[in-house]
Amino acid sequence: MRLAGKVALISGGARGMGAEEARLFAREGARVVMGDVLDAEGRQVEAQINEAGGEAIFVHLDVTSEEGWANAVQAAVQRFGKLDVLVNNAGISGRSAGDGTAEERWDRVMDINSKGVFLGTKQAIPEIRKAGGGSIINISSIYGLVGSSGYFGDDSSDQEQADHAGSSAYHASKGAVRLLTKATAIQHANDGIRCNSVHPGFIDTPMTETSFAVPEIRRGRESNTPLGRLGTPQDIAYGVLFLASDESSFMTGSELVIDGGWTAQ
Repeated sequence: MRLAGKVALISGGARGMGAEEARLFAREGARVVMGDVLDAEGRQVEAQINEAGGEAIFVHLDVTSEEGWANAVQAAVQRFGKLDVLVNNAGISGRSAGDGTAEERWDRVMDINSKGVFLGTKQAIPEIRKAGGGSIINISSIYGLVGSSGYFGDDSSDQEQADHAGSSAYHASKGAVRLLTKATAIQHANDGIRCNSVHPGFIDTPMTETSFAVPEIRRGRESNTPLGRLGTPQDIAYGVLFLASDESSFMTGSELVIDGGWTAQ
């Protein structure tokens, strides 16, 4: 098993990529702590993992709360004795370009996508250091690497379910994650702590289901992706698994792009 003996904390673990990462980690021998604000869905994933013979617990976690992060880290240590791996997976999207973004929307996206990664990293590092080192994986995006043209549609729908193309706040938040990853990698290399970012392309998840339910949007994303399809949560989870495992022991401060070739064009 690729994660035998390791303890992992995954934010946004109740659904989508986070839930798939949790299931895969457990199958590969990790003991898993999932944090999310979606309590009912998180408990379901917890039950699925345990019923399948894995070891997992769910904790309520608002990633914008430092106290919430401290409690989640302590839950991992109290239940499983240590912490080896942190996956900063939680995030939201948006859909407006810079001059169409309300200030409160900008703050919310930045708080969850960027501040949440900072707080999780801050709280986890002391325990990962005590464990003798480990791995931090931050989920960024292809839009943390490149810009996009803006999407000016009806803003009345649930923005957290919307396509994030063109959101200046989303770009800024995911770009911040990329560089926070590099700073963390350099500053904590001597602690034996590796830190890498993952940059998904267009992935079929609950966060994007509203947009991809529109045939024109789905076809456009698929046709503009060289591999000709949307990604799946499993596509991302296997990349995260590699970075969590000792197989990636000489990787830190790097970007793992999983986008079907989108950014190669």
